[in-house]
Amino acid sequence: MSVYRDKRSPFYQFDFQHAGHRFHGSTKCTDRKSAEKFEAAELERAKALVKAMKRAKASLAIDDVADRLWNDQAQYDTDSKATETNLARLIDHFGKAKLLTDIGHNEAKKLVAWRRGHRVSRRGKLTKQQREALPLISNATVNRSSTKVLQRLFTFAKAEGAVFEHEPKWKELLLPEPEERVRELKTQEADAIDEAMRGDYEPFFDFVRASGMRLKECVTLRWSEVDFGARQIVRTGKGGRRVVFPITPAVREIIFPLQGQHLEFVFTYVAVYGNKRLGLVRGERYRLTYNGAKTAWQRMRANAGLIDFRFHDFRHDFGTKLLRDSRNLKVVQKALNHRDIKSTLRYAHVLDEDVAAAVQQLAESRNKSRSKARKVI
Repeated sequence: MSVYRDKRSPFYQFDFQHAGHRFHGSTKCTDRKSAEKFEAAELERAKALVKAMKRAKASLAIDDVADRLWNDQAQYDTDSKATETNLARLIDHFGKAKLLTDIGHNEAKKLVAWRRGHRVSRRGKLTKQQREALPLISNATVNRSSTKVLQRLFTFAKAEGAVFEHEPKWKELLLPEPEERVRELKTQEADAIDEAMRGDYEPFFDFVRASGMRLKECVTLRWSEVDFGARQIVRTGKGGRRVVFPITPAVREIIFPLQGQHLEFVFTYVAVYGNKRLGLVRGERYRLTYNGAKTAWQRMRANAGLIDFRFHDFRHDFGTKLLRDSRNLKVVQKALNHRDIKSTLRYAHVLDEDVAAAVQQLAESRNKSRSKARKVI
């Protein structure tokens, strides 16, 4: 090992081999002592890289790992489009050739800081002033779209056999998120939604309210996942977990008549306008898409005059009402496919009236005991 000067550059260059791999480039240093120190650090980096690659037996460049992750599992995610966008964002930030072994805690911290400066996106053309007026993305979005995606790449590479000596400290990188609120749909709000609803979307939104499933899960529901004989819907939910939802008489009444509208997907809509570019014919039925469902919901919400009610709140409404009727957190946990009971505990406020009743009953019991004791005396 030795550094050398190249007439074409003011910097010292390094060039060495380790375990059959050649490592070379500029030290970005103009004095030999600093250049030798840089080369020593590169040697340690090379040792770590060769060790990781030897175990993984595959390239650890972020673009290559992302490509293998996509082909192996990510393309089958419920919202694969979002996964693809998030992976592309990381590759763009770090550069295709960036090695995972070169991404330590400080590099990951820079990613988080960079992502925190992004603003929420809006469709359509916006002026510079309008874009700058948009709010910054939430901590939850930063965690979900960057930190956890990078962690997934590391986890995938480790499953292939890679070993990382300087893996980022993921818990320290995750930004604090406020506790998710629980919003219940009021009777008058439900009536307003029914009034504003388009007929072809009615089965979809009735199913959303009757099942408590997430938007993506409802939109992508396939007939192959519906078993009327066993009275079950069996599918893969969030986190790749198997979800089994019962086909109650109410759910059956919603989806049974939809058979024949589409060969693969359960929910459809009727095209109000034709579109040659998209191949849409006015009056024909097409499978409901994620973006189409969101657009329909936004219009419906505006027409119904709903304030502070998001699509995900249908799920909160379902969980709240189910707990109120069942008085059983375990039942709600299973119905909502929560891995951890802590996620279900956000609905526990529903049981406050039970606690209050029990406390009152205890107080009344004590008062009766005191009364009897006085009579005896």
